[in-house]
Amino acid sequence: MKKIFEKQAVRKLIFLALTFIIVQLLIYADIIDAYLQNTLTAICINIILAVSLNLITGFTGQFSLGHAGFMSIGAYTCAIITLRMPTIFGFFLGVFAGAIFAALVGFIVGLPTLRLRGDYLAIATLGMAEIIRIIFINLKITNGAAGLQNIPRFTNWTWLFIFMVGTVLLITNFLKSTHGRACIAIREDEIAADSMGINTTKYKVIAFIIGAFCAGIAGALYASYFYFLKPNIFDFLKSVNVLVIVVLGGLGSVSGSILAAILLEIISTFLQSFSELRMVIYALLLVVIMLFRPQGLMGSKEVTLAVFNRLGGNLKSGMSKLEQRFKSKKGRV
Repeated sequence: MKKIFEKQAVRKLIFLALTFIIVQLLIYADIIDAYLQNTLTAICINIILAVSLNLITGFTGQFSLGHAGFMSIGAYTCAIITLRMPTIFGFFLGVFAGAIFAALVGFIVGLPTLRLRGDYLAIATLGMAEIIRIIFINLKITNGAAGLQNIPRFTNWTWLFIFMVGTVLLITNFLKSTHGRACIAIREDEIAADSMGINTTKYKVIAFIIGAFCAGIAGALYASYFYFLKPNIFDFLKSVNVLVIVVLGGLGSVSGSILAAILLEIISTFLQSFSELRMVIYALLLVVIMLFRPQGLMGSKEVTLAVFNRLGGNLKSGMSKLEQRFKSKKGRV
C-alpha cells in the first residue's frame, strides 16, 4: 500500500511539473500573450475561490454568499502593504496578512451566523459582504469609492501556480482528515452528526475560516496583478459568480470546481467579441447545462490520475483488438 501511495504521489508531482513547465514555455514563446495571461490569471484566482467556497457550501452544506467580502479583505490588505513596501517581501507579507485578516473576520462573522441554516445563513453572509464593501468605500486608507491605483505587480504564473496548487492540496488533505469527514457528516445530516457527538458549530466555523483564508489569498493575488482596486469589484455579483462555478462543477467535487472555473473563463473570453450578446449567450449556456446536468459537470465525483491510466489501458486494449481483427482479415484474404 505504501508503494502504491508513493507511486501516486510521484505521478502527481510529474503531472504538476509538466503543467507548470509547458505553460511557462508557452509564455516565454509569447504564444500565451498578455491578453491570454489575463485569462490564465482569472482562471487560477477563480479556482482558488471556487475550491474554497466548495469546502463551505459543497462539503459542509452551508449556503454562503459572502466570499467576495473575504476576497476584498485580502485584496485591500495586500494592496496597502505593497504600496508602502514595493518589494517581494512586501508582496508575501501582503498575501499572508490578507489571508490571515480574512480568516480572522471569517471567525468573527462565522461564529454567530453559522448557527443559522439555509436561506437565513445566505442572507446573513450576504449582509456581511455588503458591510465589508461599505466599510471600504468609507475608509480613507482605501481611498474610498475611487479605489487604489498603481499597485505594484508581483503576481505571475509561478506564484499563481504555487498558491493555486497549495490551496487545492490544503483543502483536499483537510477533507481526507477526520475534520473533513466531520464536515461531510454535517452536510449529510446535521442533526444526526450532532447526536453522534460532532460539534457541528465548531466544524462549520473551521470550514468557514479555511474558506475565508483561501479567498483572502485569491484577493491578494488579484490586487497584485490587476494594478487597480475599487469596492464595486467585490459586490454581490462576484459572490454569485463564484457560486455559479461551484454549482456548475458539482457540489462536493474539487475537480468539478477546477473544471468549471476553466470552462467558464474560456467561454467568457471567447464571447468578448460579442459584447452585446455576451451575457445573454453566457446565461443561456448555464441554463442549458443545468437543465441537462442539474448535479453539475462532475456531481460529487473526482478526477484522478487513475482515470487517465484507465483511459490509456482502454485505448491500448482497443488498439490491440483492432490489430487482431486486421490480422485475421488479412489471413483470410
